[in-house]
Amino acid sequence: MPTDPLSIREAWSTIPSPGSVESEFERFTGKRMERILATVVALGSGVLGTQALIAAITTTTWSDASRVAMVLVVFVPLLGMLIACVTGRAVRIAAGIFAILYVIALGAWPIVVDPAARATDQPWIFFLVNVGVVAAVLAFPLWLQLSWAVALPFVYGYVRLVEGGFSREYWVTTAFDVSFTLILGIVIIALGWMFRSVAAGVDDARTRAVASYAGAAAAAAAEEERAAMSALMHDSVLAALIAAERADGERARDLAVGMAREALTRLANTEAAVAEEGSDEPVGAAQIVVELRRALSELGADAIVEERGGIGLIPGRAARALVLAARQALGNAVAHAQGRGLHIIAEGRGEEGISLTISDSGPGFDLREIGEDRLGISASILARMAGVAGTADIESSECGTKVTLGWERR
Repeated sequence: MPTDPLSIREAWSTIPSPGSVESEFERFTGKRMERILATVVALGSGVLGTQALIAAITTTTWSDASRVAMVLVVFVPLLGMLIACVTGRAVRIAAGIFAILYVIALGAWPIVVDPAARATDQPWIFFLVNVGVVAAVLAFPLWLQLSWAVALPFVYGYVRLVEGGFSREYWVTTAFDVSFTLILGIVIIALGWMFRSVAAGVDDARTRAVASYAGAAAAAAAEEERAAMSALMHDSVLAALIAAERADGERARDLAVGMAREALTRLANTEAAVAEEGSDEPVGAAQIVVELRRALSELGADAIVEERGGIGLIPGRAARALVLAARQALGNAVAHAQGRGLHIIAEGRGEEGISLTISDSGPGFDLREIGEDRLGISASILARMAGVAGTADIESSECGTKVTLGWERR
């Protein structure tokens, strides 16, 4: 069944305009990817943070205020970052705060930790080195992410060497830890960059597709409006001018005045909404026949009019297009065939639809020889019926012309 034009307009109005202010629609994939990255970071950081917290609790001397301050400076911002990642709010701010405070805490570790209590095992703060890197991924641009990924392992390596007094056994283990952490941090940044690039590519492709569709829709709407206006000019305005030119009597002049009044009214209503162009209540074959008889009277032509079949109800919009297309076919028959053998058949098909056949016994014409600027057939008949999902078929030969119009319920 044909789609309501009002519904199409309402649906189209909900699509944001591409190319202006960046909208939620245009950045949908990027925002979704950021949400996924934040969730993954929350899970991984939560596991490593729990491991580091257990190690901190078991190794920290709680009577030492500096050690307690170190635990608070590291784990309170980490908890804030985890909450932000889970809720999806202020992720960049929370991650940036943790990344900066963690670097400060890691650099101050040799000063805060009592040298007599240094252990040969890795300190608990080491478990969070890569957490600091992923925090930078969430908070900073790419060049700062790379700076964090390179700086944090070397800061940690320096801290371990200071703790070990730069002894030989510390160099081997520290070099292994630094290289492992450096490679893992660069891999994390590369993955984040890759996922974000893919998301940005998808958003750009979507934006281009929407822009292309918007352009195509605008072009189609402009072409539809041009065809409708051309059909209106041909059906009403030009017909009124011809009638006025040929008016040679009182009745002909009255007819020309009526046609001119109708043409001016239709021109004034060209920008009216679809709902104001007439009711869309179902129209039967009998009402269409009445309109065709009125058209014959206005044209001053005689024709055989037959009604066949059932009632044949169709929507008012389709009925108006059917009547206007039939009027154009009648006008062509009168103008080019002098109305010879004019015959109209209106066949109702119950709830299925209606078909109209307008035939004459004139000399006929060749459809292929009609110029593109002649809109009597292309716009007033073919395009008009196509606009309401109807059908129009024209057969013409030296024996006459037959125009078949139809509308069926899909």
